Amino acid sequence: MMRNILQLLQRYIFSVFLFFVVIDSTCAQSFLQFGVKKGDAWNKIKPYFNPPKEFKDQYGNYRSPLLFYNGDTVKTKQDWQKRHTEIYHQWMSMMGDWPPLITNQKFEYLDSIKRENFIQYKIRFYWTPNDQTEGYLLIPRIHGKKPAVVVVFYEPETAIGIGGKPNRDFAYQLAKRGFVALSLGTTKTTKNKTYSLYYPSIENATIQPLSTLAYAAANAWEVLAKVDDVDSTRIGIMGHSYGGKWAMFASCLYEKFSCAVWSDPGIVFDETKGSAVNYWEPWYLGYYPPPWTNTWRKKGLIENTKGLYPKLVRNGYDLHELHALMAPRPFLVSGGSADPPERWIPLNHALAINKLLGYRSRAAMTNRSEHDPNSESNEIIYSFFDWFLNSKSLVSGEKIYAKMKGNPFR
Repeated sequence: MMRNILQLLQRYIFSVFLFFVVIDSTCAQSFLQFGVKKGDAWNKIKPYFNPPKEFKDQYGNYRSPLLFYNGDTVKTKQDWQKRHTEIYHQWMSMMGDWPPLITNQKFEYLDSIKRENFIQYKIRFYWTPNDQTEGYLLIPRIHGKKPAVVVVFYEPETAIGIGGKPNRDFAYQLAKRGFVALSLGTTKTTKNKTYSLYYPSIENATIQPLSTLAYAAANAWEVLAKVDDVDSTRIGIMGHSYGGKWAMFASCLYEKFSCAVWSDPGIVFDETKGSAVNYWEPWYLGYYPPPWTNTWRKKGLIENTKGLYPKLVRNGYDLHELHALMAPRPFLVSGGSADPPERWIPLNHALAINKLLGYRSRAAMTNRSEHDPNSESNEIIYSFFDWFLNSKSLVSGEKIYAKMKGNPFR
């Protein structure tokens, strides 16, 4: 009798031992595979953090963000914090200060459908104090907190894969890859061809419209961060063209965005690109009360140019100062015809700031000949988000695996 009990106990102990051996092996394999996946993402994006030789250490005629407006030099990290504050407040004062952020709301869910491996919700919320918008929230059917990306464009349907041109279904593709995606667009003003957001009204806007779009995106961050499935420390933003300008201003002016992708927005002022880099338009940085005349023109600085844009250009301001506000948060320029390789000249200023702060691989650019995104440029975008927004998972994987078998990532 006693012998039978001992035999059963031995078998039980041996079975438990085998179970943990299998679990340990499976976990190790899982974390190794995760490391390989992350390694693949890094290998895809790694080449794009360094400028070509012909643009290395070239800074052009852009005023260095490492100089205070009074001419003093930024020498330390503490100096940079002061300079960062100076740049931010200077630009906000020129463009118009934002109203208070809307932090006490949640999404209103209008309907939902199941699509592949995620659920698509139609949502509504206030993105300015006097204006609601509707968009789409895509949540992968994966347990636990997930990284998220806000995708902005003329309207929210294109990014979720409903209509629109090819290779612009960014929210849909991100959701399939395990990201929560919030797709937003200025549907009403796109239809009436005023395009942007105007606060408090289009007749008497006190904020440059492009900054109002950034403010709306900041309110989107605030409401998205309250979604149970979202890890609020891992929310990025992206957009293409018009959406690229929007995403650039939003990420630069609102530090809670962890990282950003700007797809061919025209990252600096450029009078040679025609309407592709048209910050002079009244729906961007050239606001004046309507009626508007001579819109969609090829050059911004013409006689009797109105709005803020001509004042910025004549006083030596350019958008590389806003890029500086990203440091040390990472960003990717998915460049096309509006942002060719020579855009590394202003981007070198961002590299210099990150170097002062002790960071590398924080500003990247890919280049294609056409304005339209393609499958190759988009793959780099998705790999960029995979690397930077999933980094918390990678650290956890490293720690757990290191306790089991040693660290395979070094």
